[in-house]
Amino acid sequence: MINNKKIVVVLPAYNASRTLEKTYAEIPFDIVDEVVLVDDKSPDDTIAVAEKLGIKHIVPHEVNRGYGGNQKSCYNKALELEGDIVIMLHPDYQYTPKLIHSISYVIANDLYPVVFGSRILGKGALTGGMPWYKYVANRLLTFTQNALMNQKLSEYHTGYRAFSREVLEAVNYELNSDDFVFDNQMAAQVFYKGFEIAEITCPTKYFPEASSINLKRSAIYGLGVLKVSLQYFLAKLGLLKPAYLEK
Repeated sequence: MINNKKIVVVLPAYNASRTLEKTYAEIPFDIVDEVVLVDDKSPDDTIAVAEKLGIKHIVPHEVNRGYGGNQKSCYNKALELEGDIVIMLHPDYQYTPKLIHSISYVIANDLYPVVFGSRILGKGALTGGMPWYKYVANRLLTFTQNALMNQKLSEYHTGYRAFSREVLEAVNYELNSDDFVFDNQMAAQVFYKGFEIAEITCPTKYFPEASSINLKRSAIYGLGVLKVSLQYFLAKLGLLKPAYLEK
């Protein structure tokens, strides 16, 4: 807790049994009040590892709902637990939990209501092993998104995100996709509601156990990202208003 604000870390898990313990061990429990793990019908023993670690709030999906569907369950549970600051941390250890202090204080001190951990600020992405084609795609997509959405983020595609309770209650994330484009719809919702997003430099790691999507799914994701950005652009012009941008 910081400034009487309850901090909840949510872990959207899928096949995370080999990396969960290492991730969990670095969570700073001097400020983190609750940890929620949502398991998206993993075929491995993610839930068993979570239980062994003593994670109190484990939400198992009966069917695989996808990355976006997992996040919906994460945020619903965090709000149920009355979290004031909700931090999404991938349990595959691609993002370091050691940044939770810095991220939390930005929101707790009412500087920004949303914080993204950016792999692009600095040289963290390539140093950490991000494939070159993903780096190039990230830069091109981000450039296009900033142009269409009139913003200046260094990247929209990080999975390290923190939200104030106010933001989670203001946007209707339940209307978003259950797939990976959920993240970009969420960013569009945040901006559309008039909130600002801060970024903090975040080192990242790419290794066999870290989650990643293949080239085909990356292409589908990229097209979805462009669609979201165009929808946002048209919505700001008053020419279109997709359901997820409405409350």
